[in-house]
Amino acid sequence: MVSTHGYVAAVPPLGAADTGGQVVYVLELAKKLAGLGYEVDIWTRQFASQPQLEPVSDRVRIVRMPCGGGDFLPKEYLCEHLAEWNEHALRFIARHGLNYKFINSHYWDAGLAAQHLANVLQVPHIHTPHSLGLWKQRQMEADFPDCAAEFERRYNFDRRIREERKLYADCDIVIATTPPQLDLIVNDYEVPAAKVRMVPPGYDDTRFYPVSEASRLAIRDRLGFKGKVVLALGRLARNKGYDLLIDGFAVLAARQPDAVLHLAVGGQELNANEEKLLTELKERAEKTGYAERITFGSFVADADLADYYRAADLFVLCSRYEPFGMTAIEAMAAGTPTVVTVHGGLYRALSFGRHALFADPFDREDLGITMAKVFRHPRLRNRLAHMGAHKARSLFTWTGIAHQLVAAVEHRMTAAVTLDDSEWDQPWNDGD
Repeated sequence: MVSTHGYVAAVPPLGAADTGGQVVYVLELAKKLAGLGYEVDIWTRQFASQPQLEPVSDRVRIVRMPCGGGDFLPKEYLCEHLAEWNEHALRFIARHGLNYKFINSHYWDAGLAAQHLANVLQVPHIHTPHSLGLWKQRQMEADFPDCAAEFERRYNFDRRIREERKLYADCDIVIATTPPQLDLIVNDYEVPAAKVRMVPPGYDDTRFYPVSEASRLAIRDRLGFKGKVVLALGRLARNKGYDLLIDGFAVLAARQPDAVLHLAVGGQELNANEEKLLTELKERAEKTGYAERITFGSFVADADLADYYRAADLFVLCSRYEPFGMTAIEAMAAGTPTVVTVHGGLYRALSFGRHALFADPFDREDLGITMAKVFRHPRLRNRLAHMGAHKARSLFTWTGIAHQLVAAVEHRMTAAVTLDDSEWDQPWNDGD
């Protein structure tokens, strides 16, 4: 496994810069591959006095190679230092006589490094993009049309998209995690459909599961949750749409007097950009007139994450752009009614009103009234809690994801995975 950016560790500091769902994905998938009999090395970048080798679990370890000095480097420009990383990695592999059955890379920076390794070692390279430069560029420029130049400087879109096109042409298999992502890879990046496989992300079903109402109330009391709690959590990034959720919450708050919004956003330490964004969110909360009902919580440790989901009355994935939305799956698995953005891939896997609700976070009334439905209709809330958890267990456990990846590598014939949920759709007759 190759995942070069962020703080990849056996216990990662989730919420730190460039350290979120992708790191969880890599770690959990590696553990399940080990359970299928593989020995797994997770290759990443060494910086900030990190050890070169770190055990994760039985048959899984992290291997770190230096490049670009000892400081943190943002993922958008890590590509400039990957030649150095590759040289160290190949020397380490030769020195220790390592032989790999396949390489699975994650995100475009790691894809560039892994393709070079695969060429030299002559092993298959399976690339998982996680997000796509074209999609992110279009979404952000549509949202902030006057900021295109700033986005290019910050996100290095031109080079990223150019490198993605070459990478998808060179690797052996591209793993799409959602139907919209698959469509974009095939249609806009012009990758042959036969080369692209659909394998969704997963969640740990030994941690995220519903509990009894008595246990849930005890958890709420421990966490200090009162009222009808709407929860959002994740990295502090503009594309996560917390500002849009604050606007939508104002619509809900006017209709539900005991509704409160809890934003557990950011890591244990915030950089200057994150501090600025947090200040902007607090100022936006003040302007709604409901600031006293909006709380900004501290970083949620991974060990406490499942209980935060369980304690909430509603979880909202409000992103401007979200390739999948792992937090929403975890919330559903924990038995929490969930609202997901339509600007992502997950909502297409769900039946509205059965597994979750979905809304457009750019439309504050749509988002706010959709949230209100959960509190106004107990039967709906109960259905979402039960059927959402069932949907998560049926499609998104890590063991199932590992089996699908291995099947793709070994070119075994398996049932096609589709996340498009049409369970409640009715045939359409133009004559009706």
